[in-house]
Amino acid sequence: MTRIGIIVGSTRPNRNSEQVARWVLEHAAGRAADFSIVDLRDHPLPHFDESLPPMAGQYQNKHTRDWAAVVDSFDGFVVVTPEYNHASPGVLKNAFDYLYTEWNNKAIGFVSYGMHGGVRATEQLRLVAGELQMADVRAQVALSMVADFSDFSTFQPGDHHEADLHVLLNQVISWSEALAPLRTAPLTSQPV
Repeated sequence: MTRIGIIVGSTRPNRNSEQVARWVLEHAAGRAADFSIVDLRDHPLPHFDESLPPMAGQYQNKHTRDWAAVVDSFDGFVVVTPEYNHASPGVLKNAFDYLYTEWNNKAIGFVSYGMHGGVRATEQLRLVAGELQMADVRAQVALSMVADFSDFSTFQPGDHHEADLHVLLNQVISWSEALAPLRTAPLTSQPV
């Protein structure tokens, strides 16, 4: 069965991303895929500290090997990200930067939130995903801190977001399945 990880993209105290990730998980139920939450709090990574670039795939540190095993176990991802200063949180970008081949040929969708829906964080993460050879789906969910959170802390999404979320989830599943042959193909450095 296709496995989709829902990445909780913030580790700060009193974060909102955990509530949003659980909402995504609730709406993912009953689909022909296995969804699970991947909380970055459970995978503490220092600022990138490997001596070789991730493309080498020769991880020296246990925390990197552990993170690689987690990412490698999924076929696609839904990333829940807040927007900090017109960008994604540093902890989320750092988690992407640690690996390379484990991200390749996997679908990715974004659920963002912020004063303006977190769309700038998503746009930056789309660039990162492209460099990691991920396929980012067009559908996204952009949640407003003003309209979708009571007192900026209690998640109360408008019903209209459910339709966008369902499209996003369906696209992530479909693209993850379509990319499966590429994930199982042998890597080659020679042109085809």
